[in-house]
Amino acid sequence: MQLRYAFRLYPEPGQRTALARAFGCARVVFNDAVRAREDARTAGLPFPNAAELSKRLITQARHTVERCWLGEVSSVVLQQSLRDVEAAYKNFFASHKGERKGKRVGAPRFKSRKDTRQSIRFTANACWKITSGGRLALPKIGAVKVKWSRALPAVPSSVTVILDAAGRYFASFVIDTDSATDRARWDEPEPGSAVGIDLGLTHFAVLSDGTKIDSPRFLRRAEKKLKKAQREMSRKQKGSKNRAKARLKLARAHAGVADARKEFHHQLSTQLIRDNQAVAVEDLAVSGLARTRLAKSVHDAGWSQFVAMLQYKAQRYGRTFVKIGRFEPTSQTCSTCGHRDGPKPLRVREWTCPACNTLHDRDHNAAINVKQAAGLAASACGAPVRPEPVLAQREETGSHGTLIRTSAA
Repeated sequence: MQLRYAFRLYPEPGQRTALARAFGCARVVFNDAVRAREDARTAGLPFPNAAELSKRLITQARHTVERCWLGEVSSVVLQQSLRDVEAAYKNFFASHKGERKGKRVGAPRFKSRKDTRQSIRFTANACWKITSGGRLALPKIGAVKVKWSRALPAVPSSVTVILDAAGRYFASFVIDTDSATDRARWDEPEPGSAVGIDLGLTHFAVLSDGTKIDSPRFLRRAEKKLKKAQREMSRKQKGSKNRAKARLKLARAHAGVADARKEFHHQLSTQLIRDNQAVAVEDLAVSGLARTRLAKSVHDAGWSQFVAMLQYKAQRYGRTFVKIGRFEPTSQTCSTCGHRDGPKPLRVREWTCPACNTLHDRDHNAAINVKQAAGLAASACGAPVRPEPVLAQREETGSHGTLIRTSAA
């Protein structure tokens, strides 16, 4: 399995200038490649291949007056921009033909220097390295200071330098991990241990064993601060330096909310995967719920990110992950006798089964039903009622293989 380990970078002023130059050159090559393909499509000609684009847009362009500054950055960065264009068009055509799962992907668009995220990628042939002093030495940029929060488990195959909207720099390393080594890091949980999870808004998650995890509501708690920062930015003149400062302040406030939410998801998903042999959740229609009056609370909860973490961590550490259908009536069915009592409004938090007269907590009952619907309920002898499902697989959009993201401050 491939994982991403992200660490904070602290470049010096001269290195910031060199990185900005590299971001700009990579963006120009990307836009030139998209323009060349669009011109060929308009003229009814075959799309130019990667070798032709590399020769025309990089090798020959360096010797022209208009693009001579492309020689000031590493050629690997420019070649990786061409690879990104190829991958973007490949995903677009696969999605258009119905060969790619998920939402339909649009055609590649031109990048802007005002985009909230800038990035460049260095592969192994770029001769980048981690120095003995713990700095990241990048070609034509220099040795950049890195804040290491943990050691890398293996030698990275590539590194991506990212500048986010909050003005922070990150180095994202791609690591090939060994599944056997990963599984040996944790003790095996008790045989047959499984948990069903019911995600909600009143409580972020209710487990089938009755545990209730409160929703942190990071966005709601920071809403007053965010509104103030937004008002301050809106009062600044467009194009002024004061507006740029206010925009950066607002972006940092939003980044703090996102980072706190991601850390909460990481800690909870790690705990659940470490303590259980199998985990089951419900496939929620998040995109549909995000169009209702509960949209802000749904986005604040971040269910999709949390479920994705459960999925890749289960695959990494050899656990079983099951996602049941979204139309399973988990809130309508009695987990004791199986009687279906029909839909109930959200204000009903407890109900009594008319068949067996059992009093149910709505969320706890749903979590038990999620576990049972996934086939993870144990019999009297401790064996699963149904055979265990296969391990979940996850492929990251735009990657060349299975790639999972982790983060480190």
